[in-house]
Amino acid sequence: MSYTVQDLIGLFDLEPIERNIYRGQNRDIGSGRIFGGQVLAQALVAARRTVDEEDRLAHSVHAYFILAGDLNIPVVYFVDRLRDGRSFTTRRVTAIQHGRAIFNLSASFHRREDGISHQATMPDVPPPEELEPELDNIRRHAQRIPPPLRAVLTQDRPIERRPVAPIDPFRPAPREPERHAWVRSVGGLGDEPLDHQAVLAYASDYGLLRAALLPHGRTFFDRDLMGASLDHAIWFHRPFRIDDWLLYETESTIATGARAFTRGSFYTRDGALVASVAQEGVIRTGGKPGTRGKPEARGEAAPEEGDGE
Repeated sequence: MSYTVQDLIGLFDLEPIERNIYRGQNRDIGSGRIFGGQVLAQALVAARRTVDEEDRLAHSVHAYFILAGDLNIPVVYFVDRLRDGRSFTTRRVTAIQHGRAIFNLSASFHRREDGISHQATMPDVPPPEELEPELDNIRRHAQRIPPPLRAVLTQDRPIERRPVAPIDPFRPAPREPERHAWVRSVGGLGDEPLDHQAVLAYASDYGLLRAALLPHGRTFFDRDLMGASLDHAIWFHRPFRIDDWLLYETESTIATGARAFTRGSFYTRDGALVASVAQEGVIRTGGKPGTRGKPEARGEAAPEEGDGE
């Protein structure tokens, strides 16, 4: 079983139903519900489809996960054209299943302009060539993965990750709430900026909430633990290619009151900061074994396949 980057781009090729209305299909990554990164990326694509100016790229995306998505039926996206200004375009997207909103997104698009420039310094980490692919680590632990999930979690993937400091996905030792991983699509994406933004949006939801578990030595394989993303934001700072390596730095600055806050930064190999991410999620512990993520989990995918999904 495989999942290629061409499959991923096909997932983002939404079917137009009517003016401002689109339909998207689903792909199961082992969670039993729609991966949050999928609906996030599809909603971004739906919003961009209604922007007439070719030179306007998304610079800001803010989303809320409302209900868990049903993998068995398509998602319908309704786009509201809120504003078409001289420099900025604003859109609002609502994702619908079974007659209810499961997700909403606000996106702003900006025409390219020159201005002052500065940025944070990229972390000093080993290059991806010196690191092991995450999938190799997962496949080494294949016999410890529950049989219903094993085939999905060990399949080829459209996005390759190479963690700087790999962890045991079943018994991680407590450590600082910070992670670094190189990421890129497995295969070229062409030159359409929206494809690169959509794939980065998809990838940004992978592993983000897990940073909040690191100080506690917990994992989403723990059956008494429930986690789900509540909201997600992305700021695109400059053009980039995700079919070349990007460093994804993630950290959790606080977890309290059954909620955790996480944030991330994407850097190119030469140190350019291209996107920033923030997410809050709910993390509950002490539940009954076998009840992880139910009933209110909006996006949490299978363990080690994603955290805010």
